[in-house]
Amino acid sequence: MPRKKENELKVVNIRLVKEPSLYSDEPISSPHDVLNLVAKELAQYDREVFAILNLKTNGQVINLNICSVGTLSASMVSPREVFKSSILSNAASFIAIHNHPSGNLNPSEADKILTERLMTCGKYMDIKMLDHIIVAGETGEMFSFKGEGLMNQIERNAPDWIR
Repeated sequence: MPRKKENELKVVNIRLVKEPSLYSDEPISSPHDVLNLVAKELAQYDREVFAILNLKTNGQVINLNICSVGTLSASMVSPREVFKSSILSNAASFIAIHNHPSGNLNPSEADKILTERLMTCGKYMDIKMLDHIIVAGETGEMFSFKGEGLMNQIERNAPDWIR
């Protein structure tokens, strides 16, 4: 076995690996467009799944990235995992999506805190968070943070240096 040289620095490379496509090339212009794209996919999971759609400047979907698969009622989401695919995809913006297998559409306090964190991180990286959509269980009903005014409320409550 070759001996490790002292002070050896390993070189790595990171790349985006494309999976088989699931979705159309239609641009996203409303929460219902997102729902049409992902509701069937998210309805298949019996636990919480957090994903993002990375978008071009014209709203066309670049890809879907599943960032976290959790438990029946929660999933751990780290901004570093969310933005990995956005950066590698050269995304201008993203839409967060997760499911509530219970069928409850209401965002939890953790959902609101996560949305604020992702909005803030996105501002630092110039990758705009357009919406956070919750899909309820197998019914396909949805809750849109933007549609319900929560995105604006979160932004208004943010410190001036973040806005």
